[in-house]
Amino acid sequence: MQILYLYMLVYRYDSQPALFIVTINQQKVCRLKEGMVIYMDYVKAFLIGGLICALVQILMEKTKMMPGRIMVMLVVCGAIISVFGWYEPFVEFAGAGASVPLLGFGNILMKGVKEAVDEQGFLGLFTGGFKAGAVGTSAALIFGYLASLIFNPKMKK
Repeated sequence: MQILYLYMLVYRYDSQPALFIVTINQQKVCRLKEGMVIYMDYVKAFLIGGLICALVQILMEKTKMMPGRIMVMLVVCGAIISVFGWYEPFVEFAGAGASVPLLGFGNILMKGVKEAVDEQGFLGLFTGGFKAGAVGTSAALIFGYLASLIFNPKMKK
């Protein structure tokens, strides 16, 4: 049985850093030295999602691209990767780390368009993305509106 040791610096509830030794075996289970059990899927999702976010943050800081354009670029990249059929294996590997960022939204839109084109033909090009992305878009609008009611939004000067 092959075991991988990973050293993690974790900040506990009392803000004191603690060094954990994580052992990862072939059952995809991590065992922390203090007896906690974490499934490897969570670790992979955290690492892959964090890597995507870190790369986007670097792109935002090192270029003069506006955040809106970067977001559109991520959705389009997710749709293009989905066209080639590479996104599903990526989601199988990374789990929520690949499906939650904006790349995943592009994948959802493209899957909806593919299904609608198969069912409705040319008209599915225009309706598929709306049907597939309706829940996520509606949730973003509703929760954004509720947050604006709770907090006092202000424009930056």
